[in-house]
Amino acid sequence: MTQKQTFDVSGMTCAACSARVEKTTSGVVGVEHVVVNLLKNSMEVEYDGNPATLAAISAAVEKAGYGAAPRIEAAAAAGAPSGAAPSAARENAAAKEAAHVRMRLIVSFVFTIPLFYLSMGHMFGWPIPGIFLGHENMLTFAFTQFLLLLPVIFVNFKFFRVGFKTLFHGSPNMDSLIALGSTASTVYGIVAIYRIGWGMGHGDVDFAHMAAMDLYFESAAMILTLITLGKYFEARAKGKTTDAIAQLMDLSPKTAIRRNVDGAEEEVPVEQVRPGDILIVRAGAGVPVDGVVVEGAGTVDESVITGESVPVEKGVGAAVTGATVNRTGWFAMRAERVGADTVLAGIVRMVDEATSSKAPIEKLADKISGVFVPVVIAIALITFIIWMFVGAGVATALSHAISVLVISCPCALGLATPTAIMVGTGRGAANGILVKSAEALQTAHGVKTVVLDKTGTITKGAPEVCEVLVVEGRCDSASSAAGCTGGVPSSADGFGGAHKASSARAEQSSGLFVRVRTAERLGAAEAIQTSQVDAQTLAFLSLVYSLEKRSEHPLAQAIVVYAEARGAMAQEVERFEQIPGGGLRGVVAGRACLAGNAWLMEDGDVDAAFASEQAQRLADEGKTVIYFAVDGSLAGVIALADEPKPRSAAALAELSRMGIRTVMLTGDNERTAHAIQKRVGTDDVIAGVLPQGKEEVIRDLQKQGTVAMVGDGVNDAPALARADVGIAIGAGTDIAIDSADIVLMKSDLADVPAAISLSRATMRNIKQNLFWALIYNVICIPVAAGALSFAGVTLNPMIAAAAMSCSSVCVVSNALRLRGWKPVVLGEVASALEPDAAPDAASGAALASEAGAPATDGPSAEDGDESPVSAGHSQEMQTVKPKEIIMEKKLSVEGMMCQHCVAHVKKALEGVEGVEEAVVDLDSNSATAKLSADVADQVLVDAIVDAGYEAKVVE
Repeated sequence: MTQKQTFDVSGMTCAACSARVEKTTSGVVGVEHVVVNLLKNSMEVEYDGNPATLAAISAAVEKAGYGAAPRIEAAAAAGAPSGAAPSAARENAAAKEAAHVRMRLIVSFVFTIPLFYLSMGHMFGWPIPGIFLGHENMLTFAFTQFLLLLPVIFVNFKFFRVGFKTLFHGSPNMDSLIALGSTASTVYGIVAIYRIGWGMGHGDVDFAHMAAMDLYFESAAMILTLITLGKYFEARAKGKTTDAIAQLMDLSPKTAIRRNVDGAEEEVPVEQVRPGDILIVRAGAGVPVDGVVVEGAGTVDESVITGESVPVEKGVGAAVTGATVNRTGWFAMRAERVGADTVLAGIVRMVDEATSSKAPIEKLADKISGVFVPVVIAIALITFIIWMFVGAGVATALSHAISVLVISCPCALGLATPTAIMVGTGRGAANGILVKSAEALQTAHGVKTVVLDKTGTITKGAPEVCEVLVVEGRCDSASSAAGCTGGVPSSADGFGGAHKASSARAEQSSGLFVRVRTAERLGAAEAIQTSQVDAQTLAFLSLVYSLEKRSEHPLAQAIVVYAEARGAMAQEVERFEQIPGGGLRGVVAGRACLAGNAWLMEDGDVDAAFASEQAQRLADEGKTVIYFAVDGSLAGVIALADEPKPRSAAALAELSRMGIRTVMLTGDNERTAHAIQKRVGTDDVIAGVLPQGKEEVIRDLQKQGTVAMVGDGVNDAPALARADVGIAIGAGTDIAIDSADIVLMKSDLADVPAAISLSRATMRNIKQNLFWALIYNVICIPVAAGALSFAGVTLNPMIAAAAMSCSSVCVVSNALRLRGWKPVVLGEVASALEPDAAPDAASGAALASEAGAPATDGPSAEDGDESPVSAGHSQEMQTVKPKEIIMEKKLSVEGMMCQHCVAHVKKALEGVEGVEEAVVDLDSNSATAKLSADVADQVLVDAIVDAGYEAKVVE
């Protein structure tokens, strides 16, 4: 059985090290997959589950010149949530390492500065103590420099220990290059001391003087000091890449107030909290762990977890999340998930795993790094031989060879990708976008099509009452006890029998509706306060409320919430019955009542034909209508709809601006799908799709390019797994989240373009880093070897060491620019009906479904996540498709500089009659026009030219 194990790896200093460790581990029998992370000095291994395999891995890595120890997850770091302990331990280790490098740097400078002054001062005219001047003091001059070099070598001996160890094991790394360069300089200087002694002993002062001017001790010290300086800056910069994880861990409270069985309260470390404990959370305090409110109430700021700035009211029964903050109020909570099971620990773990993974683009750097150091050593030897061959002398040849060794920088290659990935995933986590792998972060940048589930993703996922219409005079509070039907008596059994007598009156009253409009947000106190109803409507709502309260159907629950908010009073209900596929039946306060769809009205012989004209219009708007009849006459209708989320339209518009095609995928019928499409603006709609069909749709769309799927339901899981990038809405099911590559904690569709934007920014940064790292080595190595000596351009070892240090610092610093990334701020798009769309009472507007057919345009029973409707009525699968594409024409477009340009070109082409869709690619400066009719090439070119760009048809 395959298992996973994390190893802490020691001794790695560059990409060549990580490549060697990865190659060595992969060769161990029983290892199936391995990923080494240079930035975190860790290794993720999938193996056969045999404990002997772990021991074999450690032995193999040690034989290669490094150390590898299986990580023990038991001990929790102080102040960190359990499960985040490894990250905290690495943070502490990184801090200790940075402090150690700082100490080495200080010591190195203390001795290197006087060494440099002594060796180079005479060249700059600086005053030199007389004890070091003159031919008689040459040996003192040289030996003093050697003594000043020794402390620098001592504090930086790690370079020599690791460098020669890996070299002897056949896996040289960056430390090997530094060790070889410094050793060569030191040995050459020591030989020079012996030459000085020989010259002075034999009276050859000139020979001794030449040796004294050719010591190279200052080069050895400067190489070590400047490399250490670079390591210090690199360590500081790399420390900032993990800020996101550190900040997440710091969010968790360190203590909790626990109520004991005797009622006494005590403050305990959060690590001691166990499931079932009752915890007290006062105003201004953080929620210690995940749990449920059992007493009191408060206003909780959840921005640290979801990124949503608006505090949420929490009462008894509400779930609360650890690390959130109680702004006002007081409540007691029951702990349910603690330690590694909390949401915060899960987020930390997810971010940590993402930063440990490798993006496909990193494979290029790994391949180069695997052979980089041996190639550099070979180049240094060839350089030395060539310069000796041309008669330049040992000093010149050695200088160029050492420069080649110390200027080469495999570190920059190794840091180019992981630093950007770590900063990018950290920024995403800070904004509620959890990226589960580096591969997903890379793939998302190339997304061409975003497919979105409708219910719960584009829409709110729950029905809300949109309008209530009451037939005037039929449910007046002053009506007779005979049945609230304008004086028409009810039948003896309470159901049905009065329909013929009331039919004529119904036709005469066809326009007499009282319209009650709702506010856009029914949950807001202002909406409830301003939605006052008259006595007649209140009487109607009380009858409806009494009947619907007996049902658990989502539509019934939405009506109950609406009626309660407007003061409806429950009345006695008798002979309650739920009619499959129809609705509800019962006697409310002695009145026979029916509530349901058009089929139920027809079956109950209730005349609802006078509402048919408005029913068609409102059905086109995608609304579900519940008819309500009293004693055989239609008394009113209630319209419900699953409204789009406030920012759905803005998010889809942003995706379009980014040049991404959007497709809405739904199990609803064509009419409902069209209605939602009109309001939110998706490019295409595929309707009537059963859950098992969603995966097939994704498969077909992938033939046209990279596809991202956004969903939240169990039935979205196969499609999320099939898509190139699966994006789960955070409020969705655990199965959907587990199947996805990216999780949006805020359940906000606006985070979809934000996630893709983050991916694009990260990939740009990685490409910049790789370009810098490669071009640096391609240019600097030949220059260090003396390729430009004919032009007077040479690099001595000290300058080469400084350049090498700068290259790594530049790469890491460039990655840190991603810390400034912020998602585009999108506004909200109102989804309420416009006032002028509402007809007045005299017009007889009714919100009703098609007469004579079931009004509930919901999905089939198999599609559990779509609009909740009265059960029992199936529907045919229908797909909303564009016109048939008969040809495609590809154009070359010049002048596009950004995604705004892409949007302009796309809009210009799609404005041409016969162009069904335009796909514009900024990277290739091309546009593909998909045509439903033959369109002349010049017409397409003119459209783009009119938009301000140059174009020509290429095929």
